[in-house]
Amino acid sequence: MCLIVVGWQAHPDYPLIVAANRDEFYARPTAFADFWAPSPEVFGGRDLEAGGTWLGITRSGRFAAVTNVREPGAGKGRQSRGRLTQDFLAGRKTAADYMDQIDMAAYSGFNLVVGDGRSLWYCSNRGAPPRQLAPGIYGLSNHLLDSPWPKLLTAREGFARAIGRLPDRAPLFEVLADDEIVPDTELPNTGVPLDWERRLSAIFVRSEEYGTRASTVLIQSADGSFAFDERSFGPLGRPLQASVMSTGV
Repeated sequence: MCLIVVGWQAHPDYPLIVAANRDEFYARPTAFADFWAPSPEVFGGRDLEAGGTWLGITRSGRFAAVTNVREPGAGKGRQSRGRLTQDFLAGRKTAADYMDQIDMAAYSGFNLVVGDGRSLWYCSNRGAPPRQLAPGIYGLSNHLLDSPWPKLLTAREGFARAIGRLPDRAPLFEVLADDEIVPDTELPNTGVPLDWERRLSAIFVRSEEYGTRASTVLIQSADGSFAFDERSFGPLGRPLQASVMSTGV
């Protein structure tokens, strides 16, 4: 997952709103979003290589999403980052208690957002200890929360406008579909070659071997019901499948 925008208690009717793009190599095996056989209360996609998920929600309203931290050349953690979301979704701990028990040293660089329906929490093992998020709109890519990368600033601005048109989810998908490349003068320096900085500067990433593989919009109502709408893509952004699940929104 390389871009997540979250609205927490930022809309009178929908306390949790999420728009997210997962960027990954197309060769990495993945299962489309669905209920999980071993944990039938969990809905989300699954990483079939290392396990876990990049984003998911449960019937009871538990939510989790993770992104990696872009740090070329860094060592690999003992555990898959997808376990962070999987274990929260399948467990019963509050968001606060779950954050407190994470072994930060066991993972490669990550950003994690979890919610239990009553509170939303964020942490990173690259300099951001667990903290409860106040109501507002937050953006996350492959650095710390609300790092001012151009793609993230653009996505947050578009998200803020789009949530005013809910329950219509199309405007949020329009934000996620923006494939404009940022000018070189505005690119962040994250340690990857310039051609990759350019490619990754878009909200929606297109290429033959790596790109946006899933765009997800999740909205949750005050009564706990929610709609999960995920669109999957192949090389160069070719549409593959849509996975939709709703509990009443």
